[in-house]
Amino acid sequence: MPHRPTSPQQLRHALSRRRIRRRSRRLGAVAACALGATLALSGTAHAGPAGHGAKFAGRYVALGDSYAAGPGIPHLRLESGLCARSTNNYPSQVAAALAPAAFRDMSCTGAETKHMTKRQHSNPPQFSALGPDTRLVTLTIGGNDAGFIEVLATCAIVGVLDPGGAPCEKKNTLGGSDKIDRRIDETMPKIAEVIRGIRERAPQAAVFAVGYPALLPDSKDSCVVNIPLARGDVPYLAAKIRRFNERLAAVAAENGAIYVDTYTPSVGREACQAADVRWIEGIEDVRGAIPVHPNARGMAGMAEAVLAAIRAADLAAV
Repeated sequence: MPHRPTSPQQLRHALSRRRIRRRSRRLGAVAACALGATLALSGTAHAGPAGHGAKFAGRYVALGDSYAAGPGIPHLRLESGLCARSTNNYPSQVAAALAPAAFRDMSCTGAETKHMTKRQHSNPPQFSALGPDTRLVTLTIGGNDAGFIEVLATCAIVGVLDPGGAPCEKKNTLGGSDKIDRRIDETMPKIAEVIRGIRERAPQAAVFAVGYPALLPDSKDSCVVNIPLARGDVPYLAAKIRRFNERLAAVAAENGAIYVDTYTPSVGREACQAADVRWIEGIEDVRGAIPVHPNARGMAGMAEAVLAAIRAADLAAV
């Protein structure tokens, strides 16, 4: 016969363990990329930025991870396999607006910086699409190297134990240094190497390093719907995304790339906002994307930011 809690303390402990197990099962689906849900999605394709009538006289190659690939956003490109690229990810919308001479989308869900030069699943290295005729490259990479999804999943689990505190911040700053900051710092030289690798293979290409949008607001009080994170950990984690983007902007400038800010236009559209407002889906009540990833609205916003950066660079008559 199973043991039954007999004291209030034992009962609270048992209930906490059950909540953690349920939360862990939900978050496991996030870390596993949720390809099955992607394959099941259907619906009307989201209309991207309008074309400008001028053909971009060059070859466009898109590189990156799931924040470029758009897993779960209708419709799936079946030929992309486990990379789960959407026909409405921001690279596809940028290509539709620019009408380049040629377009290759190499982005892949789960990609890390190493997958620029190494195979991922059955897919060739992303750099294999680059060549002397490449004139435009967009790049969204580094989030998986820094462990964004892993960190968020862990923070959501420990948040059950102290919902009014900041258990994730406490866990990551034990010993006087911040583990997340360290992972971000360790990722930046890898991104610099990626940008240099693009320049070696595509010396005439303009390289746009696309940052990550806002996942969380600066205060849980700004949330419209629940997100399973402790109150003090929401501003802590929001600051980490900003820090990553700030470091990315510096690395891009140091290596001759142009940084694209997708964070600023996404403020107020974080994962805990209303379904018809948010750019990023949360962990619960996920609609039209996979958890903790951009939805169609977010991808359209990212595409607009990229196109604005291209126009500002006077890369083409767009």
